[in-house]
Amino acid sequence: MQKILVTGGAGFIGSHTVDKLLRQKAHIVVLDNFSTGNKKNLPVGHPSLEIKTGDIRDSDVVKDAARGVTQCLHLAAQVSVVKSLEEPADSAAQNILGFINILNAVKENNIKRLVYASSAAAYGMPTKLPLSENLLLKPESPYGLEKQINELYVDLYRGLYDLSACGLRYFNVYGPRQDPKSPYAGVIALFSDAVLSKKPLQIYGDGLQNRDFIYVQDVVNSNIAALNSDFQGIINVATGNSITLLELIETIEKVIGHTCKKDFKPEREGDIRKSEADTSMLNTILGVVAKHSLEEGLRSLLENSV
Repeated sequence: MQKILVTGGAGFIGSHTVDKLLRQKAHIVVLDNFSTGNKKNLPVGHPSLEIKTGDIRDSDVVKDAARGVTQCLHLAAQVSVVKSLEEPADSAAQNILGFINILNAVKENNIKRLVYASSAAAYGMPTKLPLSENLLLKPESPYGLEKQINELYVDLYRGLYDLSACGLRYFNVYGPRQDPKSPYAGVIALFSDAVLSKKPLQIYGDGLQNRDFIYVQDVVNSNIAALNSDFQGIINVATGNSITLLELIETIEKVIGHTCKKDFKPEREGDIRKSEADTSMLNTILGVVAKHSLEEGLRSLLENSV
Protein backbone atom coordinates (compact mmCIF):
# COMPACT_ATOMS: atom_id res chain seq x y z
CA MET A 1 0.00 0.00 0.00
CA GLN A 2 1.18 3.52 -0.76
CA LYS A 3 1.99 5.57 2.32
CA ILE A 4 2.70 9.10 1.17
CA LEU A 5 4.12 11.96 3.19
CA VAL A 6 2.75 15.31 2.01
CA THR A 7 4.55 18.27 3.55
CA GLY A 8 2.46 21.41 3.47
CA GLY A 9 -0.53 19.13 3.01
CA ALA A 10 -2.97 21.54 4.67
CA GLY A 11 -2.16 24.28 2.18
CA PHE A 12 -3.74 25.26 -1.12
CA ILE A 13 -2.14 22.77 -3.52
CA GLY A 14 -1.36 20.22 -0.82
CA SER A 15 -4.90 19.79 0.48
CA HIS A 16 -6.37 19.29 -2.99
CA THR A 17 -3.71 16.66 -3.69
CA VAL A 18 -4.39 14.94 -0.37
CA ASP A 19 -8.10 14.75 -1.23
CA LYS A 20 -7.41 12.96 -4.51
CA LEU A 21 -4.79 10.62 -3.05
CA LEU A 22 -7.26 9.58 -0.35
CA ARG A 23 -9.87 8.87 -3.02
CA GLN A 24 -7.25 6.63 -4.65
CA LYS A 25 -7.00 4.67 -1.35
CA ALA A 26 -3.50 5.82 -0.40
CA HIS A 27 -2.53 6.28 3.25
CA ILE A 28 -1.47 9.90 3.78
CA VAL A 29 0.73 11.55 6.39
CA VAL A 30 0.41 15.34 6.36
CA LEU A 31 3.19 17.37 7.95
CA ASP A 32 2.32 21.06 8.29
CA ASN A 33 3.18 23.85 10.71
CA PHE A 34 -0.16 25.55 9.89
CA SER A 35 1.48 28.94 9.40
CA THR A 36 -0.44 29.28 6.13
CA GLY A 37 -2.20 25.92 5.85
CA ASN A 38 -5.54 25.27 7.52
CA LYS A 39 -6.97 22.10 9.07
CA LYS A 40 -10.33 23.06 7.59
CA ASN A 41 -8.82 22.12 4.22
CA LEU A 42 -8.37 18.51 5.35
CA PRO A 43 -10.87 15.69 6.00
CA VAL A 44 -9.91 15.44 9.68
CA GLY A 45 -10.86 12.03 11.05
CA HIS A 46 -10.43 10.18 7.76
CA PRO A 47 -9.15 6.68 8.63
CA SER A 48 -6.33 6.87 6.08
CA LEU A 49 -5.11 10.32 7.09
CA GLU A 50 -2.52 11.16 9.76
CA ILE A 51 -1.94 14.82 10.56
CA LYS A 52 1.32 15.82 12.22
CA THR A 53 1.93 19.39 13.36
CA GLY A 54 5.55 20.35 12.89
CA ASP A 55 8.09 22.37 10.96
CA ILE A 56 10.39 21.10 8.20
CA ARG A 57 13.22 23.10 9.81
CA ASP A 58 13.17 20.55 12.66
CA SER A 59 15.05 17.49 11.39
CA ASP A 60 13.70 15.22 14.14
CA VAL A 61 10.11 16.15 13.26
CA VAL A 62 10.75 15.41 9.59
CA LYS A 63 12.42 12.06 10.34
CA ASP A 64 9.50 11.03 12.55
CA ALA A 65 6.95 11.93 9.87
CA ALA A 66 8.91 10.03 7.22
CA ARG A 67 9.00 6.66 9.03
CA GLY A 68 7.40 3.89 7.00
CA VAL A 69 6.67 6.21 4.08
CA THR A 70 6.96 4.92 0.51
CA GLN A 71 6.78 8.28 -1.31
CA CYS A 72 7.08 11.95 -0.41
CA LEU A 73 5.42 14.99 -1.96
CA HIS A 74 7.23 18.05 -0.63
CA LEU A 75 5.18 21.24 -0.87
CA ALA A 76 5.98 23.01 2.42
CA ALA A 77 7.81 26.27 1.74
CA GLN A 78 8.05 29.99 2.20
CA VAL A 79 6.48 31.01 -1.13
CA SER A 80 6.57 34.81 -1.14
CA VAL A 81 9.07 36.50 -3.44
CA VAL A 82 8.58 39.74 -1.49
CA LYS A 83 9.25 38.08 1.87
CA SER A 84 12.34 36.39 0.48
CA LEU A 85 13.68 39.85 -0.38
CA GLU A 86 12.72 41.32 3.00
CA GLU A 87 13.82 38.35 5.14
CA PRO A 88 16.30 36.29 3.08
CA ALA A 89 17.76 34.37 6.02
CA ASP A 90 14.36 33.17 7.24
CA SER A 91 13.31 32.29 3.69
CA ALA A 92 16.50 30.31 3.14
CA ALA A 93 16.06 28.50 6.46
CA GLN A 94 12.70 27.19 5.29
CA ASN A 95 13.40 26.65 1.61
CA ILE A 96 16.99 25.40 1.73
CA LEU A 97 17.72 24.05 5.21
CA GLY A 98 14.20 22.64 5.49
CA PHE A 99 14.61 21.03 2.09
CA ILE A 100 17.88 19.40 3.18
CA ASN A 101 16.00 17.87 6.12
CA ILE A 102 13.51 16.40 3.63
CA LEU A 103 16.31 14.99 1.47
CA ASN A 104 18.03 13.39 4.45
CA ALA A 105 14.77 11.87 5.69
CA VAL A 106 14.10 10.44 2.22
CA LYS A 107 17.60 8.97 2.12
CA GLU A 108 17.62 7.57 5.66
CA ASN A 109 14.14 6.02 5.36
CA ASN A 110 14.80 4.55 1.91
CA ILE A 111 11.77 6.39 0.51
CA LYS A 112 11.49 5.27 -3.09
CA ARG A 113 10.21 8.49 -4.64
CA LEU A 114 10.41 12.23 -3.95
CA VAL A 115 8.38 14.82 -5.84
CA TYR A 116 8.98 18.43 -4.84
CA ALA A 117 7.66 21.86 -5.73
CA SER A 118 10.02 24.06 -7.66
CA SER A 119 8.90 27.26 -9.36
CA ALA A 120 8.92 29.24 -12.58
CA ALA A 121 10.64 31.92 -10.44
CA ALA A 122 13.85 29.96 -10.97
CA TYR A 123 13.91 31.13 -14.61
CA GLY A 124 14.05 34.82 -13.75
CA MET A 125 13.37 37.38 -16.47
CA PRO A 126 12.71 35.40 -19.67
CA THR A 127 15.06 35.94 -22.60
CA LYS A 128 13.24 33.37 -24.73
CA LEU A 129 9.68 32.07 -24.79
CA PRO A 130 8.23 29.59 -24.23
CA LEU A 131 10.29 28.65 -21.18
CA SER A 132 11.70 25.13 -21.55
CA GLU A 133 13.28 23.13 -18.77
CA ASN A 134 16.76 23.20 -20.33
CA LEU A 135 17.09 27.01 -20.36
CA LEU A 136 19.80 28.67 -18.28
CA LEU A 137 18.36 29.75 -14.93
CA LYS A 138 18.86 33.34 -13.81
CA PRO A 139 16.62 33.86 -10.77
CA GLU A 140 16.03 37.45 -9.71
CA SER A 141 14.89 36.89 -6.13
CA PRO A 142 16.10 34.85 -3.16
CA TYR A 143 12.98 32.71 -3.55
CA GLY A 144 13.83 31.82 -7.15
CA LEU A 145 17.44 31.14 -6.15
CA GLU A 146 16.29 28.89 -3.31
CA LYS A 147 14.29 26.80 -5.77
CA GLN A 148 17.29 26.54 -8.08
CA ILE A 149 19.43 25.42 -5.13
CA ASN A 150 16.82 22.77 -4.29
CA GLU A 151 17.15 21.40 -7.81
CA LEU A 152 20.96 21.33 -7.51
CA TYR A 153 20.77 19.53 -4.16
CA VAL A 154 18.54 16.87 -5.72
CA ASP A 155 21.05 16.39 -8.54
CA LEU A 156 23.79 15.95 -5.95
CA TYR A 157 21.81 13.47 -3.82
CA ARG A 158 20.79 11.55 -6.93
CA GLY A 159 24.46 10.98 -7.74
CA LEU A 160 25.52 10.27 -4.16
CA TYR A 161 22.61 8.16 -2.94
CA ASP A 162 20.69 7.02 -6.04
CA LEU A 163 17.74 9.24 -5.10
CA SER A 164 14.64 9.03 -7.32
CA ALA A 165 13.20 12.52 -7.58
CA CYS A 166 11.22 14.84 -9.83
CA GLY A 167 10.95 18.60 -9.42
CA LEU A 168 7.87 20.41 -10.69
CA ARG A 169 8.26 24.03 -11.76
CA TYR A 170 4.81 25.42 -11.03
CA PHE A 171 3.68 28.46 -12.97
CA ASN A 172 0.64 30.53 -11.87
CA VAL A 173 -1.63 28.15 -9.95
CA TYR A 174 -5.15 29.22 -8.96
CA GLY A 175 -8.33 27.71 -7.56
CA PRO A 176 -10.43 27.21 -4.42
CA ARG A 177 -8.67 27.38 -1.02
CA GLN A 178 -6.11 29.94 -2.20
CA ASP A 179 -6.34 32.54 0.55
CA PRO A 180 -6.83 36.02 -0.98
CA LYS A 181 -5.95 37.60 2.38
CA SER A 182 -2.52 36.01 2.35
CA PRO A 183 0.44 38.19 1.32
CA TYR A 184 1.38 35.29 -0.96
CA ALA A 185 -1.92 35.31 -2.85
CA GLY A 186 -1.79 35.18 -6.65
CA VAL A 187 -3.46 37.70 -8.90
CA ILE A 188 -6.49 35.50 -9.62
CA ALA A 189 -7.19 35.05 -5.90
CA LEU A 190 -6.91 38.82 -5.44
CA PHE A 191 -9.13 39.61 -8.42
CA SER A 192 -11.73 37.04 -7.32
CA ASP A 193 -11.81 38.46 -3.81
CA ALA A 194 -12.25 41.97 -5.22
CA VAL A 195 -15.12 40.78 -7.43
CA LEU A 196 -16.90 39.14 -4.50
CA SER A 197 -16.29 42.22 -2.31
CA LYS A 198 -17.46 44.52 -5.14
CA LYS A 199 -14.19 46.41 -5.07
CA PRO A 200 -12.08 47.65 -8.02
CA LEU A 201 -9.50 45.29 -9.48
CA GLN A 202 -6.02 46.64 -8.79
CA ILE A 203 -3.76 46.42 -11.85
CA TYR A 204 -0.07 47.26 -11.56
CA GLY A 205 1.17 48.73 -14.83
CA ASP A 206 -0.76 48.61 -18.10
CA GLY A 207 -2.22 45.11 -17.63
CA LEU A 208 -0.46 43.79 -20.73
CA GLN A 209 1.94 41.59 -18.77
CA ASN A 210 1.05 37.98 -19.44
CA ARG A 211 1.03 34.82 -17.36
CA ASP A 212 0.43 31.09 -17.77
CA PHE A 213 -2.43 30.29 -15.37
CA ILE A 214 -3.15 26.67 -14.41
CA TYR A 215 -6.08 25.39 -12.37
CA VAL A 216 -5.21 23.59 -9.15
CA GLN A 217 -6.83 20.26 -10.15
CA ASP A 218 -4.52 20.09 -13.17
CA VAL A 219 -1.61 20.62 -10.78
CA VAL A 220 -2.95 17.82 -8.57
CA ASN A 221 -2.94 15.49 -11.57
CA SER A 222 0.66 16.51 -12.30
CA ASN A 223 1.72 15.84 -8.69
CA ILE A 224 0.22 12.36 -8.67
CA ALA A 225 1.55 11.47 -12.12
CA ALA A 226 5.04 12.49 -10.97
CA LEU A 227 4.73 10.37 -7.80
CA ASN A 228 3.87 7.36 -9.95
CA SER A 229 6.55 8.04 -12.56
CA ASP A 230 10.20 7.08 -12.54
CA PHE A 231 11.29 10.20 -14.47
CA GLN A 232 14.29 11.96 -12.95
CA GLY A 233 14.62 15.69 -13.49
CA ILE A 234 12.54 18.84 -13.84
CA ILE A 235 9.15 19.38 -15.48
CA ASN A 236 7.16 22.57 -16.03
CA VAL A 237 3.59 22.52 -14.70
CA ALA A 238 1.46 24.93 -16.70
CA THR A 239 -1.00 25.05 -19.59
CA GLY A 240 1.39 26.23 -22.29
CA ASN A 241 -0.91 29.18 -23.01
CA SER A 242 -0.42 32.66 -21.63
CA ILE A 243 -2.82 35.59 -21.46
CA THR A 244 -2.55 39.22 -20.40
CA LEU A 245 -4.06 40.48 -17.18
CA LEU A 246 -6.54 42.51 -19.22
CA GLU A 247 -7.63 39.32 -21.01
CA LEU A 248 -7.92 37.64 -17.62
CA ILE A 249 -10.25 40.42 -16.48
CA GLU A 250 -12.34 40.05 -19.64
CA THR A 251 -12.78 36.36 -18.82
CA ILE A 252 -13.76 37.15 -15.24
CA GLU A 253 -16.32 39.65 -16.53
CA LYS A 254 -17.72 37.00 -18.88
CA VAL A 255 -18.12 34.58 -15.96
CA ILE A 256 -19.83 37.08 -13.64
CA GLY A 257 -21.87 38.77 -16.36
CA HIS A 258 -20.85 42.38 -15.79
CA THR A 259 -17.86 44.68 -16.10
CA CYS A 260 -15.51 45.40 -13.23
CA LYS A 261 -14.09 48.67 -12.03
CA LYS A 262 -10.35 48.86 -12.57
CA ASP A 263 -7.75 50.70 -10.52
CA PHE A 264 -4.47 51.11 -12.41
CA LYS A 265 -1.40 51.56 -10.24
CA PRO A 266 2.29 52.14 -11.06
CA GLU A 267 4.17 49.15 -12.40
CA ARG A 268 6.01 47.21 -9.70
CA GLU A 269 9.78 47.06 -9.93
CA GLY A 270 11.07 43.66 -11.01
CA ASP A 271 7.68 42.45 -12.25
CA ILE A 272 8.19 39.92 -15.04
CA ARG A 273 6.60 41.17 -18.25
CA LYS A 274 5.99 37.91 -20.08
CA SER A 275 5.85 34.29 -18.99
CA GLU A 276 4.79 31.22 -20.91
CA ALA A 277 5.74 27.58 -20.38
CA ASP A 278 6.81 24.87 -22.76
CA THR A 279 4.68 21.96 -21.52
CA SER A 280 5.88 19.26 -23.91
CA MET A 281 7.59 17.31 -21.11
CA LEU A 282 4.51 17.51 -18.89
CA ASN A 283 2.34 16.31 -21.77
CA THR A 284 4.58 13.49 -23.01
CA ILE A 285 6.56 12.27 -20.00
CA LEU A 286 3.86 12.56 -17.32
CA GLY A 287 0.96 12.26 -19.76
CA VAL A 288 -0.76 15.28 -18.24
CA VAL A 289 -2.52 17.91 -20.33
CA ALA A 290 -4.29 20.73 -18.51
CA LYS A 291 -8.02 20.00 -18.90
CA HIS A 292 -9.57 23.09 -17.33
CA SER A 293 -10.01 26.17 -19.47
CA LEU A 294 -9.52 29.50 -17.72
CA GLU A 295 -13.25 30.17 -17.91
CA GLU A 296 -14.08 26.79 -16.34
CA GLY A 297 -11.50 27.28 -13.61
CA LEU A 298 -12.66 30.78 -12.79
CA ARG A 299 -16.28 29.67 -12.67
CA SER A 300 -15.41 26.91 -10.23
CA LEU A 301 -13.31 29.25 -8.11
CA LEU A 302 -15.98 31.93 -7.88
CA GLU A 303 -18.76 29.42 -7.18
CA ASN A 304 -16.70 27.87 -4.37
CA SER A 305 -15.88 31.29 -2.91
CA VAL A 306 -19.45 32.52 -2.46
